[in-house]
Amino acid sequence: MIQALRTPDERFAHLPGYPFNPNYIDDLAGYGGLRMHYLDEGSRHAKQVFLCLHGEPTWSYLYRKMLPVFKDAGHRIVVPDMFGFGRSDKPMDEAVYTFDFHRRTIMLLIERLDLTDITLVCQDWGGLLGLTMPMDMPGRFSRLLVMNTILGTGDIPLSEGFLAWRAWTNKNHDMAVGKLMSRTCPHLSPEECNAYDAPFPDIRYKAGVRRFPNIVPDSPDAPGAELSRRARRWLNTKWSGATFMAIGMKDPVLGPSVMSYLRNIIQNCPEPYEVEHAGHFIQEWGEDIARKALEVFI
Repeated sequence: MIQALRTPDERFAHLPGYPFNPNYIDDLAGYGGLRMHYLDEGSRHAKQVFLCLHGEPTWSYLYRKMLPVFKDAGHRIVVPDMFGFGRSDKPMDEAVYTFDFHRRTIMLLIERLDLTDITLVCQDWGGLLGLTMPMDMPGRFSRLLVMNTILGTGDIPLSEGFLAWRAWTNKNHDMAVGKLMSRTCPHLSPEECNAYDAPFPDIRYKAGVRRFPNIVPDSPDAPGAELSRRARRWLNTKWSGATFMAIGMKDPVLGPSVMSYLRNIIQNCPEPYEVEHAGHFIQEWGEDIARKALEVFI
């Protein structure tokens, strides 16, 4: 049994711009009864499914601006909170959090919900994990919407911006997530910034937040690196779906140079949509991105 904490529901009451109903699953094989939260909006009979994956240190709240655009266009939207984040349970032992632990979670959820004709919407860890999935789930993924992310292949030096970020997180074990969001997204209201703190009543709930930067594959033999190299080859030679790429140009960690490299990996990836005023958490400028992507995909 994995020892975990569960954030009290009252911390998620009355969050601004987040009127969505929670959904839970607690019997994923190999996860010891951990409860996973996900949003599931739009018609279950919609042909296209937008699977939106968050990263560090955010949760499904990050997609509140993009989700309504996809829903109004008639699509189904599924937004899971990874374990350790959002309304999902939070294992207390940092060693629990591994590349495979998170990847397998999302793949099991896809299979449980039997999602097909998926548009993968990914940023940060959502891409590190999500971009490795289509090659191993044939027939399920049709499109990619890729934002400020990377593949963790372990054979390319990590950016100075990322190394600085990892060093900072290792010195700040009780990261003030809301303050981080207020610095990187200055247009957010204090109430919106506080919503990013909602999953974490105190430092005990932040094992996943602390762990994520340290499991980015940084050497060829790191966990997840070989898998990511295989994904790189597959995306470069086998991927045949439509791709839309958006870049938050003020991101010092996974910004324009990193995304230019990723664009060259993904076969037939068109010119990216550049959002000049956006930083790493580009979804906070997401309404226009969602509309532009739909123009490409439909």
